[in-house]
Amino acid sequence: MPLSASSSAAYLQNTSPTPNGAPSTRPTSLTIHPSALFSILDHYLRRTDAQHRVIGTLLGSRTDSSVDVKAAFAVLHSETDEQVAVDMDYHRAMYDLCARVRPNETIVGWYSTGSDLNTYSALIQNFYSQETAPHQAVHVALDTGTEGGKGAGVKAYISSPVGIFPKPENCVFVPIPCELRFHEAERSGLDLLLSPNASPAQTDLDVLASALTDVQNMLNRVLAYVQSVLRGEVVGDKAVGRYLMDVLGTGVEEDGGWTAGLQDTLMVTYLANLVRSQAEVSARLALTSSA
Repeated sequence: MPLSASSSAAYLQNTSPTPNGAPSTRPTSLTIHPSALFSILDHYLRRTDAQHRVIGTLLGSRTDSSVDVKAAFAVLHSETDEQVAVDMDYHRAMYDLCARVRPNETIVGWYSTGSDLNTYSALIQNFYSQETAPHQAVHVALDTGTEGGKGAGVKAYISSPVGIFPKPENCVFVPIPCELRFHEAERSGLDLLLSPNASPAQTDLDVLASALTDVQNMLNRVLAYVQSVLRGEVVGDKAVGRYLMDVLGTGVEEDGGWTAGLQDTLMVTYLANLVRSQAEVSARLALTSSA
């Protein structure tokens, strides 16, 4: 993708046109999952000394106004002062393999490490816009925090062409909100990675005990907040109240909803105590038999 002569900017288009001339829907937000971020960081750690940044393809799903990035894979590329080259055959071969494993995920854009957005970034954005047509391609810039004076972070962009006769290298990157989202099944793994005293020898019971402790701490915070509102010390938030009602008040409108829930809780507690008592009796009988 060699550079062509530059042109002066005359106007800014709000959306990128599709091949048939109709404007595409412009995403207004992006969510990214930890698995995609880990893939990007792993690619960055495996880069060569000659590479100041790495790029790759983002996979996920999209709606009319949002993009959900669930996975990513690396793409070979090289940059010099004169040109940038992307291995398109490798990109398409990798996408075909990923499509067999995750058929519901499509190409939604590309990623790069670092915070620099230059003419080469515009050329790569143009290539991925052709891959995601008729939708706009999104760009995720992951700053690893290794450069002096810059902190780590993730930013998301969409592009808009510039000029009377827009060229691939003439575009402006428009930032959009970016949010990290993870499934409940991923919470324990993320908590373990973020823990300062994480031990790799944790058993399943240790993980369960830690999860129950976190739930207890969250319930204590909620209880303290509700009590503060009832005493008039804090002004209640209607949105928080409705959320708590949806989460904790399931079945309130039904006859006996709270009673049924309380009975279920008591039954689980009784069974847990019964199992604990049986385990203690079995242990004592084993000790008596051995003596």
